[in-house]
Amino acid sequence: MRHRVAFRKLGRDSEHRRALLRNLTAALVKHERIRTTLAKAKELRRPAERLITWAKRGTPAAHNQMEAWLPERELMPKVYNELLPRFEERPGGYTRVLKAGFRQGDKAPMAYIEYVDNSLPPLRPFFERTGGKKSILETAQQQFQQKQQKPQSS
Repeated sequence: MRHRVAFRKLGRDSEHRRALLRNLTAALVKHERIRTTLAKAKELRRPAERLITWAKRGTPAAHNQMEAWLPERELMPKVYNELLPRFEERPGGYTRVLKAGFRQGDKAPMAYIEYVDNSLPPLRPFFERTGGKKSILETAQQQFQQKQQKPQSS
């Protein structure tokens, strides 16, 4: 049971986990879409959305919290000039997590996390990137149609 479990530890101590989330948040602000493991992406939603909420508050205290969280000060103008106007009317839910299959080396579940309403090209569905695998039903139907088209020779 997961009762009263507040967050994922991600196999790290608290300082390492905080540094990881700060760096992932900075990468997300910079690129607006990143690929990481599913657990990290789900945990990253919290600080990524909190960053936009701080920007929406517009108070000096919120500004200081943003500066303390973002490791790169150059990202502050991007938050205020690009992300904030985009989410001005949205009450929450600034990020989206999309599953992206499994990592080659250790089969860890991967995911894309991105800010919504971005101008990035849409992600193609996973099955198209893996060579267009078809379901068993589609394969069976295709084989049946091929057998029907071949003339019966007796």
